Amino acid sequence: MLHRPEPLAGRRGPEPPLDGVPDPRGYFGGFGGRFVPETLMAPLEELTRAYEQARQDPAFWEELGQLQAHYAGRPTPLYRADRLSRHAGGARIYLKREDLAHTGAHKINNALGQALLARRMGKRRLIAETGAGQHGVATATVAARFGMACTVFMGAEDMERQHLNVVRMRMLGAEVRPVTIGSATLKEATDEAIRDWVATVADSHYVIGSAVGPHPYPVMVGDFQSVIGQESRRQILAAEGRLPDWVVACVGGGSNAIGIFRGFVRDDGVGLLGVEAGGRGEAPGQHAASLSRGRLGVLHGSKSLLLQDAEGQVAPTHSISAGLDYPGVGPEHAYLKAVGRARYVTVEDERALEAFGLLARLEGILPAMESAHAIAAAVELAGRLPADAIVLVNLSGRGDKDVEHVARHLEGGRGAWTAPS
Repeated sequence: MLHRPEPLAGRRGPEPPLDGVPDPRGYFGGFGGRFVPETLMAPLEELTRAYEQARQDPAFWEELGQLQAHYAGRPTPLYRADRLSRHAGGARIYLKREDLAHTGAHKINNALGQALLARRMGKRRLIAETGAGQHGVATATVAARFGMACTVFMGAEDMERQHLNVVRMRMLGAEVRPVTIGSATLKEATDEAIRDWVATVADSHYVIGSAVGPHPYPVMVGDFQSVIGQESRRQILAAEGRLPDWVVACVGGGSNAIGIFRGFVRDDGVGLLGVEAGGRGEAPGQHAASLSRGRLGVLHGSKSLLLQDAEGQVAPTHSISAGLDYPGVGPEHAYLKAVGRARYVTVEDERALEAFGLLARLEGILPAMESAHAIAAAVELAGRLPADAIVLVNLSGRGDKDVEHVARHLEGGRGAWTAPS
């Protein structure tokens, strides 16, 4: 375990993306922008002005830094996973422990920032969508902290497989509205959250949970999550005296990956690897790999890569992880792929399940199923690298929420895991 204490005060502002992106209209190259009904243009302009003012205000970042330190528990530790590294048989693997942040995932970083912004804008109600429930829990938590009303939209399918987080949100005082249309997962929950926001925008702020949506959401969420990359960079330099060879993170919408990538994106010697949900295979409807198998389109107010059928309609998705089960991806990731700065691979359900068990048995850590996808890819990558190489993995959340789901899967035919050698 390597963890150097850092100053609580003096939190600096966000780590920006690559120079020149996004442009003033929110475009990361050919991705991003704002594609919304006329009724949302005025509130998005209001939000953009408010965020730009906050972004330039040191007092805003100072208050956020204090909350991150004393409420959310930052900085989260950097942990050298020696037994996992020996199992991989190559590079040293480090884990950035976002699972140890308050509420158990990186989602609290963004929720705190957006709640502070909503308060500056005079909003009294927060709206959120959630897939795995971690963003919903984080939003319900900050709503309670700031005395705001909170409504969380969640697909009925996700409510069943993430039941524990539904209970947590309700205990925190949030209303959880089930969404039963379509596949009853994250896409439909997002559709309903946007509809609610259109009708209640005067009093409500929509806390988008990932680096997706119309401008300014992708850059704003990336800014709030960039604290992960800032800390990781300082911590790995303190531990090893140099930067990692690879940084690995799972990608659904892409917020945890953008957060850690921001700390290393200007370092040409550091490889960036995003890991998407390969689901059951490559056939349409059996995965959620927008970057690997999607094409250019518009979803939820932003132009990016998304999964579509032959007629251009949004295609169905599948992943064992509710948090990765989304047909689109943030425009910053699409841009990083297009310019060749980041690589993206897929990990199937079964490999993610194996990685879940591997980390539990070798390191005593139950990862979120989302994070298990990154662990699977990192172990394979580390095994191909020399012993003096370093692989840094963002462990985006803890797996408490997934225990029942994983247990049902094991009882459904796979049996228990065997002990790793």
